[in-house]
Amino acid sequence: MYKVLQDLTVVEGASFIAAPSCTLNMLQMGATVIRFDAIGGGLDYRRWPKAPNGASLYWEGLNKGKKSVALDLRNPEGRELALRLATAPGEGRGLFVTNYPVSGFLSHEALKARREDIISLRVMGWADGTQGVDYTANAGAGFPLMTGEPGLPGEKRPVNHVLPAWDLIAGAQAAFALLAAERERQKSGEGVEIRLPLGDIALSTLGTLGQVAEVMTEPEDRPSYGNDVFGAFGRDFKTADGRYIMLVALSPRQWTGLLTALGIEAEIAAVEAETGVSFAKDEGLRFEYREKINPVVEKAVAARTLDELAPLFRENGVCWEPYRTVREAVASDRFKEMGKPYHDVTHGSGLTYPTSDTPIDFHDRPSDVPTAAPRLGQDTDEVLSAFLGMSSGEIGRLHDDGIVAGADT
Repeated sequence: MYKVLQDLTVVEGASFIAAPSCTLNMLQMGATVIRFDAIGGGLDYRRWPKAPNGASLYWEGLNKGKKSVALDLRNPEGRELALRLATAPGEGRGLFVTNYPVSGFLSHEALKARREDIISLRVMGWADGTQGVDYTANAGAGFPLMTGEPGLPGEKRPVNHVLPAWDLIAGAQAAFALLAAERERQKSGEGVEIRLPLGDIALSTLGTLGQVAEVMTEPEDRPSYGNDVFGAFGRDFKTADGRYIMLVALSPRQWTGLLTALGIEAEIAAVEAETGVSFAKDEGLRFEYREKINPVVEKAVAARTLDELAPLFRENGVCWEPYRTVREAVASDRFKEMGKPYHDVTHGSGLTYPTSDTPIDFHDRPSDVPTAAPRLGQDTDEVLSAFLGMSSGEIGRLHDDGIVAGADT
């Protein structure tokens, strides 16, 4: 964690991944993040994966370091407190991140009525207000039908991905947008409503990657190619001892290094002579002729164990990695040698486990150890007192009336 944004306070009223990952990005750069939830927890408070004691490891991962306030959001007075938190006066405040509906008690209009220069960022499903999550945005953008083994159009089953890519990209985009808006507010004094639909992120990515233009210029949709990397050489291969590795050769140096490491220069030269092309000059040709190249590489890899291949790959600058389970990844040298290492942290659940920091490295600038995820509501009194200026008597009355709650037990 860094202190670059220590002059900013972001209030979060959100659940799931996209919006909470936005504020986590801000927090890891030094911003204070105040998250409010319903008493007893919101929609994501007990999401999997869970610890043996029932605590959501998912919730702790996304909310480490944040201040937690528990409110009765069904009660008008609880909603009033949420509005006060989001629109609290002061420099570096008035930054609100949510995935609540466009209309309702947390609408931008309701916020702006209390603070003219409010910056609200709202993660949505689709721009028209239709509900959507990462998995449905992915389905609507066409990516799952480009995934998995080849099949005939209309017969191929779509393959979902376990990585919530659009949520995580949305979180990064949202943090960027929030900082851009805050920078503009410093110059103009004006706030803004920012809407960020997951579906738009997925659909705009199609254009960024050339896939909109592709369907406009090609008569058919791109088929799926299994584990072959589209437009280049790359695929999974099995070693003599039954391990799977991913090999990729995008650059000429990676390609020639692979041939040298596997000792297949002559065999590939024979394929080039047969086809009349040079694979070293054009990565696309390696994809186009993959059915001739892959068997040669497959045979060479299958003749050696992983331990035999690893030094050959290192010596020749091959781009590769063995496939690992998550458990194997956590036990690997890659995990131990990360540029920004994990640290053991005891969280609100009472569990101590390795906890990640931001992967961004401000080189030669010290980074603080990641802070613990809170217990639900553990910061309610502190925030109401220090952030909203409420007296102990006022806070006590709110507890008595069930409008707010302290640490979840």
